[in-house]
Amino acid sequence: MGMFTKEQLQQFIKENDIKTAGDIQDALKNMFAETLQEFMEAELDTHLGYAKHDTKNKKTTNSRNGKSAPKAVTTELGEIQIRTPRDREGDYQPQIVKKHQNDLSGMENQIISMYAKGMSTRDIQAHFNDIYGVELSPTLVSNITDRILPQVQQWQNRPLQQVYAVVFMDAIHYKVRQDNAIVNKAAYMVIGIDLEGHKDVLGMWVGENESAKFWLGVLNDLKSRGVNDILINCVDNLNGFS
Repeated sequence: MGMFTKEQLQQFIKENDIKTAGDIQDALKNMFAETLQEFMEAELDTHLGYAKHDTKNKKTTNSRNGKSAPKAVTTELGEIQIRTPRDREGDYQPQIVKKHQNDLSGMENQIISMYAKGMSTRDIQAHFNDIYGVELSPTLVSNITDRILPQVQQWQNRPLQQVYAVVFMDAIHYKVRQDNAIVNKAAYMVIGIDLEGHKDVLGMWVGENESAKFWLGVLNDLKSRGVNDILINCVDNLNGFS
C-alpha cells in the first residue's frame, strides 16, 4: 500500500468523497498542487529572508503582497491551478514555477525522487538544477525541506498494522564517499504483506554495516509502531535474528 495504511486510505477516500477512478485522479492532483504551493511559499521566504508572520527577524523593507490570479499548469496528473506568491517591491522572480511556465510534466517524479534520495542538500540542488536549469541556494533548499520533512517523518513514524502474514527483512550494501573516504553503508529494508495480501514498505534505515544489533533496533521500531505478530519472517542467516 506504499506510504499509507489501510486506515489512512479509508480516511483519504472519505475526506475526498472518492467514488470513481476520476475522483482518485482529482484528489492526487489536489495533493500535488498543495505541495507545489508550499514549495513556492518556501521560495518567497528565502527571497525575503524571513518566514511569514516572523516579523522579529525581518531585515528588509520588502514584504509579502498576496498571490497572483490562479494559473493553470499542465502536469502528468492533469491540469492544476496554482497561485504564485508576490512581494510588495516586485523584485521576486520565482524559480520553482517560472513566469509564463505552464508545463510541469515530469516534475511529480522528480519530487518523489527527491524524497527517496534522503533529502540531502546536494541531491536536492542537483534535482532542481535538472528540472529548471538553475542553481538553488542552500537556504532555499533548507526552507523547502523544513516544510516537507514533517510529511516524510509522518510516513517514517506512521502506525503499522498489528499482524503481518509475511515480512521480508534484508539489507542492501553499497559504498559511498564520506569525509573524503569511501565507506560501506547498509540500507535496511523491511517489506510486509498484510492479512489481505497488500504489500507495504514498513520502513527503511541506513547504518554503517549490517549487524544483529542494528536489526534489533529496527525490530524494536516496528514493535513501537504497533506490530504485535508476524506469521512468517523471511530473513537470511545473520546471527541474532532468532
